Amino acid sequence: MWVGRRGNQGSVALAAQGALSAGAVFAGAPPSPDALRAAHDAMMRDPTLQFSFDKAPRPPVTQLPHWLEAILKAIAKGLSIIAHPLGWVFIGGLVAALLVVLYFIGREFVQARWPEVFRRKRPAPKPEPWRPEAATARALLEEADKLAAAGRYAEAARLILHRSIEEIEGRRPRLVKPAYTSREIGRLTDIPDNARDVFVGIAGVVEKSFFGGEALDQHGFAACRKAYERFAFPGAWA
Repeated sequence: MWVGRRGNQGSVALAAQGALSAGAVFAGAPPSPDALRAAHDAMMRDPTLQFSFDKAPRPPVTQLPHWLEAILKAIAKGLSIIAHPLGWVFIGGLVAALLVVLYFIGREFVQARWPEVFRRKRPAPKPEPWRPEAATARALLEEADKLAAAGRYAEAARLILHRSIEEIEGRRPRLVKPAYTSREIGRLTDIPDNARDVFVGIAGVVEKSFFGGEALDQHGFAACRKAYERFAFPGAWA
């Protein structure tokens, strides 16, 4: 039988009584039935002891404010309404993510197996219109004319050739290597066709004079001069 003690004093007394009884038992002097009955009656009459817990008071239930309860019910109702659509949205997001991953995996596989599928031919860039400084071109022609007037036609033609190479280097940096010959420069595909043809014409005249041992006359210089004019002035790089 479970016994509850009301108050600290009753607990102390009960503990003391139990200790005395235990001491008596261990001392070898068992209590008589009358003594046990008297002790039981005294315990039952003790108002500080509780033997029945059926009528124990229940803790008070906390009541929420009406406005807070209404808000919580509205939130729960809203969540129950959108729960089903949100589930489909979540599933759709998973499917979309899976399709994206499969796309990238498939693309890498196809690119590794059949690289020509993704290989696209890039169109060659069109040369941009270019207009050199007119003053620079005229100064060159004047300098060449002075050499030609002195009968130094070969030097005048070489001057025009070297300035033509400088024009190419200014238009296409790092295109002309130091070891390139005039013929190699004339075969460069990055130079527009019309400008390359003009340069090849100038280089051919200079090669005949410089390497072929042919004397360059006034007509040969005039041909180089006209070729440079077409090379340097508007339209050559268009």
